Amino acid sequence: MNYTLLCDFYELTMGNGYFQTDGYADQICYFDVFFRNVPDGGGFAIAAGLEQVIDYIENLRFTEEDIAYLRGKGCFCEGFLDYLRTFRFTATCRAVPEGTPIFPREPFLTVRAPPLRPSSSRPSCCSPSTTSPSSPPRPTASSGRRRPPSERVWVPPGPGPRRRCAGVPGRPISPAAPAQPAPWPTRCTAPRRGYHGPLLGADVPRRVHRLQDLLPALSPLGHPAGGHLQRAQVRRAQRHQSVQGYLLPQGITNCAIRLDSGDLTYLSRKARKMLDAAGLTECKIVASNSLDEYIIRDLLLQGAKIDSFGVGERLITSKSEPVFGGVYKLAAVEDKQGNIIPKIKISANPDKITNPHFKKVYRLFDKESGKAFADLITLHDEAVDESQPLELFDPDATWKRSRVTNFTAKELLAPIFLGGRRVYDSPPIAEMRAYCAGQIDLLWDEVKRFENPHNYYVDLSQKLWDIKQSLLEQKG
Repeated sequence: MNYTLLCDFYELTMGNGYFQTDGYADQICYFDVFFRNVPDGGGFAIAAGLEQVIDYIENLRFTEEDIAYLRGKGCFCEGFLDYLRTFRFTATCRAVPEGTPIFPREPFLTVRAPPLRPSSSRPSCCSPSTTSPSSPPRPTASSGRRRPPSERVWVPPGPGPRRRCAGVPGRPISPAAPAQPAPWPTRCTAPRRGYHGPLLGADVPRRVHRLQDLLPALSPLGHPAGGHLQRAQVRRAQRHQSVQGYLLPQGITNCAIRLDSGDLTYLSRKARKMLDAAGLTECKIVASNSLDEYIIRDLLLQGAKIDSFGVGERLITSKSEPVFGGVYKLAAVEDKQGNIIPKIKISANPDKITNPHFKKVYRLFDKESGKAFADLITLHDEAVDESQPLELFDPDATWKRSRVTNFTAKELLAPIFLGGRRVYDSPPIAEMRAYCAGQIDLLWDEVKRFENPHNYYVDLSQKLWDIKQSLLEQKG
């Protein structure tokens, strides 16, 4: 499917305006993609969806059908439509790797390009200016509901979730959004076609009820390891003693039952006794039914005999706060001499005031514990000297200062496209999952709390803060 027109119409009308304005259309611009708040007051989010952005950019084309449609709107000049016909994305992009914990107001994707360039061989970011904020935060929203689902739903050392969700539009992004630290099975067929991994399913009640012969119905999806038995099947099997007479003699022990209604703690305990009495001690118990991290936590605390959880609707987005506020803003422009001129958005709402300039993001780690304790946003030409003490301060309360030593600094933004050429090799899914789990482990437990997590600081360098204040004073 062609996603090129998956953008706000005004982005195209602005592009048409840039095309007809001498000088401005050629000016190099810098854009940041970030978010303002973690949903539900969570401690952090997980960067996910980079693969979707890369795929979108690499296939970014305006077809003749697209151009004919835009021509029919009567508001685009023919020169601009001709430009779209040969348009290719040739900008420079940097992004944090998939599976990296990220925090509010720090850029996790940046773009350097003119707002429009009437030449397919020169940098441009006409259309991705809208898709960049819509594509990354949508998968990121799945990974950032309150806390990432892997950390909130998966309660070590207990069982873990299954994940299935859709991207833009209706596109499976589950395996590519490595919020979960293990290759959990799924019942959704399409994602596994491209990403591999276990597929499971349940033997639904309507099939069991229609079958007069109980024994065939006890074969999960026609294969010993193919699916889950419903609880009704176990009751009937135990009553007719057909488990010992049919399943066990065939060596069918690798199966599971699913509980999807009622008191899951009570029913799981009762089902465990039934299964053990029937000789199916290895049979697992799966629970589903609008589960979220709080329900799963309570089930485990109550001693439920559940081996794994099927998590779906409340993992796709946060039920209480489904919108993940992704933002795409201009941060700087270049003059004709190549000097970078910082730009800022000022608002009566302090949260909407942006951080100007072309920037880098460092993550700071304590050498003794190995844990991350702060992120630092700097100018693009600043370097953090690990051999020298570093003074950090809260950008919103500058009197909160600390002098840190014995630390390491890691730059987060990695090149993805340079001049339109892809320079980033996406790691395998299993490697991304392992990376994500390792990065989450580098955060303090206090940051990962369900409720009232510790505020992880995202600080500005002194130079960047001074530039921001200077622009605010000029506007004032």
